[in-house]
Amino acid sequence: MRPLYVVLPNDIDDPATPSGGNIYDRRVLDGLAATGWSVRELAVPGGWPEPSDTERGYLGATLGAVPDGALVLLDGLIASAVPDVLVPEADRLRLVILVHMPLDDDAEQVALSAARAIVTTSEWTRRRLLDRYGLTAERVHVATPGVDPARLAPGSPDGTSLICVAAVTPHKGYDVLAQALAKLADVPWTCLCVGSLTRDPDFVDRLRRQLVAEGLSDRVRLVGSQTATALNDRYAHADLLVLASRGETYGMVVTEALARGIPVVATDTNGLPEALGRAPDGSLPGLLVPPDDPAALGGALRRWLTDADLRRQLRGSARARRTTLTGWAVTAGQVAAALGAVT
Repeated sequence: MRPLYVVLPNDIDDPATPSGGNIYDRRVLDGLAATGWSVRELAVPGGWPEPSDTERGYLGATLGAVPDGALVLLDGLIASAVPDVLVPEADRLRLVILVHMPLDDDAEQVALSAARAIVTTSEWTRRRLLDRYGLTAERVHVATPGVDPARLAPGSPDGTSLICVAAVTPHKGYDVLAQALAKLADVPWTCLCVGSLTRDPDFVDRLRRQLVAEGLSDRVRLVGSQTATALNDRYAHADLLVLASRGETYGMVVTEALARGIPVVATDTNGLPEALGRAPDGSLPGLLVPPDDPAALGGALRRWLTDADLRRQLRGSARARRTTLTGWAVTAGQVAAALGAVT
């Protein structure tokens, strides 16, 4: 078996801290193990990407115990923050960094330059790293997230059940979503918001006050994080996924919705258009709007809610896009190919 040491945040499997990055890491590592890699996980504590000196020291000791010449895959949340720890190990170990979210700073540039290969979770991220840091193109690989097959969501005739799946934080644009929904008081709809309420409690409090002030508290429900089974049930009763994010390197919830044939209204930013993709006939399985633009988001939602022909068109496109999605075995294979090319 091919040995692989993997450096990860120690909350990767903590159900209280769900994230796309944690899900990605776990599914890829399980896929690598299933295809002959001997995966040795090295979970390190820390407030990544802002670790304390003690946590940096722990990471240094952890890497120092890895045998010479070993292949080491590091989660970018950790690696990009500690070039001073990585650079001294770069000649002794074969370092590969998995970048979920670019940090766009000098420390990240030094860390990535010390790696023999870099894996990104979207083509958008790859282009950004190449443009910003001048990396050699052959060293930077893409392994987009997979998605599990799911039962087709039937959808309701009027399309009034909206769902947003994202942690309730400013980055996810919930304040923009609330402003957009406030413009739709004259048409029927409900919006279920599924995502952690503990990442930024102050923002959650402000959002709740905003919903009350806009008269939306009886139409917008913040239900917090959900188990996989509960989330699957939420999707089964949804008509449209809405994502008002100010930025996403990819957007795994987009493909989760599309796997169920659910159209998407999302912001046209970063890797979200890549996740949305196109149906085989070239049509979009949703609508894209500029970020931080409540009027544009509200306009797109109004079109969905009031135009039956548009709903039929987007549902048909989403169901066709569903057939083009790939699973996590493909993602793990892409990561394995990148690792296998490291000398």
